[in-house]
Amino acid sequence: MSQDRYFTRDQVQLRYRDEGQGPAVLWLHGWTLDLQMWEPQVEALRDTFRLICLDRRGFGLSGGEPSLGQDVQDVWALCEALGLARVALVGMSQGARVAIACAQARPDSVSCVVLDGPPNFASARSEVPLAHFRELVRTRGMEEFRREWRAHSLTRLRSPDQRLHALLEAMITRYPGADLRRGAPALPLVAGPDLDSLRTPVLIIYGDHESRARAAAARALAERLPCAEQRVIPSSGHMPNLDNPSDYNAAVREFLARHAAR
Repeated sequence: MSQDRYFTRDQVQLRYRDEGQGPAVLWLHGWTLDLQMWEPQVEALRDTFRLICLDRRGFGLSGGEPSLGQDVQDVWALCEALGLARVALVGMSQGARVAIACAQARPDSVSCVVLDGPPNFASARSEVPLAHFRELVRTRGMEEFRREWRAHSLTRLRSPDQRLHALLEAMITRYPGADLRRGAPALPLVAGPDLDSLRTPVLIIYGDHESRARAAAARALAERLPCAEQRVIPSSGHMPNLDNPSDYNAAVREFLARHAAR
């Protein structure tokens, strides 16, 4: 893997990695995760694409407190720092909210988008019991939260590869939990009303064992977006990039080859 690099925005230091050559693709991880979730993708795709993986604000080794609104600005600040006028975006789960918000805000700067296990963009509600988790952290601490979160369907891996299980465990252990420790939750990003007119090519991807709510949200989104296509990754849950890297990488590579290179 490439070395960790950092850039600073609003006095907050943010970690990223930059590897490979070709069209630029910026990767945005999900909640409690960090940029190292993309290691199987970097290994497979760096021969064709420039892969920029970001620790979102408040996750992994990035400073600050989690904020989806700030994430959008962080994406543009990193692109400016790297001299990128146009970029493809891959957003997983909560990171998909950031990716679609970036595409809506600056469609001319985004060549295409991959939405991996996206939530319902029309709603701020989440199937993750955040209020319960905040109370759990307040009364019993982060380790008790991590114990429950490891057992949640969204963090359950189907892959037999123990290296990927260890990778996931390390990310959950690294998650600092700043958004659970504070009193009031930050307002999540909800997609703007012009989502139906977004002309950016979008690949919606999810596992065949994804939760019913997420699978339904993905299908509804594919029908709503005018330039969307979808792929279901076999033998996978909420993290198909770890459950089935081979099929996931092939689907993402084929989509990026058609749209990111333009």
